[in-house]
Amino acid sequence: MVRAPFRAAADRVRHRLTQLVRPNSAKSPKRPARRPATGDLMGTATPRPFVRALAMLAVVVIGAWLGLLAVGSIRTPVGPMDTNMTLRPSLTGGSKINVSPLGALELDSHIAPLRLDVNVDRLDPVRSQALVDQPERFSGLQDEVTRDVAAGTRELAVRSCVAVISGATALGLVVYRRPRRALAAGGLALTLLAASGVSAYATWNPKSVLEPKFSGLLSSAPSLVGDARSIVTEFDIYQQELARLVTNVTRLYDATSTLPVYQPDPGTIRALHVSDIHLNPAAWHIIASLVKQYEIDVIIDSGDTMDHGSAAENGFLDPIRDLGAPYVWVRGNHDSKVTQAYLEKVRNVRVLDNGRTVDVAGLRIAGTGDASFTPDRTKPVGGKAAAELQGMRLASALRDQEQAGNPVDIAVAHDPNTARQTDGTVPLVLAGHVHHRVNEQLKGGTRLKVEGSTGGGGLRAVQNDKPEKVRASVLYLDRETRRLQAWDEITLGGLGLTTAEVSRHLPEENLKGESPASPSPSPSPTGSATRPTPSP
Repeated sequence: MVRAPFRAAADRVRHRLTQLVRPNSAKSPKRPARRPATGDLMGTATPRPFVRALAMLAVVVIGAWLGLLAVGSIRTPVGPMDTNMTLRPSLTGGSKINVSPLGALELDSHIAPLRLDVNVDRLDPVRSQALVDQPERFSGLQDEVTRDVAAGTRELAVRSCVAVISGATALGLVVYRRPRRALAAGGLALTLLAASGVSAYATWNPKSVLEPKFSGLLSSAPSLVGDARSIVTEFDIYQQELARLVTNVTRLYDATSTLPVYQPDPGTIRALHVSDIHLNPAAWHIIASLVKQYEIDVIIDSGDTMDHGSAAENGFLDPIRDLGAPYVWVRGNHDSKVTQAYLEKVRNVRVLDNGRTVDVAGLRIAGTGDASFTPDRTKPVGGKAAAELQGMRLASALRDQEQAGNPVDIAVAHDPNTARQTDGTVPLVLAGHVHHRVNEQLKGGTRLKVEGSTGGGGLRAVQNDKPEKVRASVLYLDRETRRLQAWDEITLGGLGLTTAEVSRHLPEENLKGESPASPSPSPSPTGSATRPTPSP
């Protein structure tokens, strides 16, 4: 009695699928339709082979997917961790490592219609304690992890083959009720899985571990993503970085052990680039958290800290004193000379204008304020031409520093149009203003980095249908060469601020194993042809 409703439902599903495969089988017998004569281009015969092929493909894909969901996963140890590996259908491929409850790491490891999901279930106390008691075992951890991953991948491949064949064959029997067609569905599913495996193998990118994308709690990001300088300099890549990833996860899980927490490499200078706070008080809490989590050496603000630049707003700037790092600032088009004068009196702030240069945290930084002051969102007087003229003045100051034997490491301006004029005079120039990120290698060798709004567009963002995201970047620079080695792009979900995405990026020359190129000392008067459109 209990099974009757389920049988009836199964019969209805089977009937619908049978109609899709054999559209004329459920109809009452009729006089055979006249076959169109040869050359009858207006014949209306149903393209049954095409429909049947689509139906077979649907059976194969759905059956394979159901098989993977049912039995296409394995539990396997990876170093000191117990993990669950699963293959999942995906349009983009890649790998995802879930480290609950801290977050997840996404890697662009391959391009195929399959994604590898690795769920870290728990840290085995026995294997973890063995690492704590015998730290010398960390030197062999990379080989152990590689063996574990290879063995797990082989077992997962076999399990996945069985899963897709079983799922497609079983669904084929339900739909067709013919063993030959069901076996054909299973064989086609195996062929598709094999083709996906070949695609993944052909596009496998071991360097993807160098540029992970983290989603989860902001406080967990530094330890999971790892140390930028070591990733750049130790470039035999896959085995070492996979071991490093496992080691970092081990440190996070085993909170009671003697394993150290995240420790930035002492040979790396860490600069936090923020911009366009626009009077949002939540930005100070975010910046303070990033300074603590990443052990920031210097904060660089590329302007528009205020909204109107009035003296009444100056009290908003007081939390800068307690951020825990030197604060380098340039004036934006929403910041007034009144704002600038107030900040010049704050003890840990270095205000840059008219090409002024300061030495802070081992870096020589120069900058200039914005050419316009538009607190009411009016169109700036002079517009782009005024911004470019301000950039030429900054470039002239940079060349003077170069000729005096004191080359500048980083230049700062608010408007990207101003920043582009420094091409060829400095390795790195920072800007803001446009409320979205731009990363571009200019023709003269200078790298332009434009930051989004660290204030999420300011308090006026609540007027939008969807809050603007909060953005900041951690820049890693070599302490000896003072050149950019890597950067983390940190994105918070608008006004929510409870989770974060952290994406690691490396300059192209570092990905190729080359040393960063020195920019030409000659300026580039034209810059790039593509320029972001400033926001008012």
